[in-house]
Amino acid sequence: MQIISTGIEGLVEIVPAVFHDNRGWFYEFFKQSAFEAAGIKESFTQENISFSRKGVIRGMHFQLPPYEQAKLVSVLQGAVLDAVVDLRSNSPTFGRVHTCLLTAEKHNMLMVPAGFAHGFAALEDTIFIYKTTSQYHPASEQGVRWNDPQLNISWPFDNPLLSEKDRNLPTLAELLEKSVISRVK
Repeated sequence: MQIISTGIEGLVEIVPAVFHDNRGWFYEFFKQSAFEAAGIKESFTQENISFSRKGVIRGMHFQLPPYEQAKLVSVLQGAVLDAVVDLRSNSPTFGRVHTCLLTAEKHNMLMVPAGFAHGFAALEDTIFIYKTTSQYHPASEQGVRWNDPQLNISWPFDNPLLSEKDRNLPTLAELLEKSVISRVK
């Protein structure tokens, strides 16, 4: 397993060792001891799988404390441009965006710490999998608008397929103004 630093504390890309033979391939998606040896100590409580058609953008979602979620995200089929925003109030990288290409061919994963908004754009029909460290709590769900000009995420689509909820999410400035999240320096 290869751990690739993103320059943001706790946010790492993981590239597993994949074993190929004439039957196909095998890799360990999650092995607690290997993750702990790499410094990833999160304990997962829920696993989700979604299907998205090419051209869909989902996000940018997060949950408020005490129900915030760290996520281990990957693609089982297809490819996505995965995007995260550091919303940890005391983080020196607060507001920083990181994007990563996740593909079924590469089998790579992104370990997203709690306190980040997360979303992705389906570059082709995609099956997306993610493990979370806390269960979904609808009353704590929040989000940041996918095309927030302050975040300036370079999405691959100008007119994506969006849920009504995602289309109407607030900007980061609106979240700060309403004290939904705070910026502690």
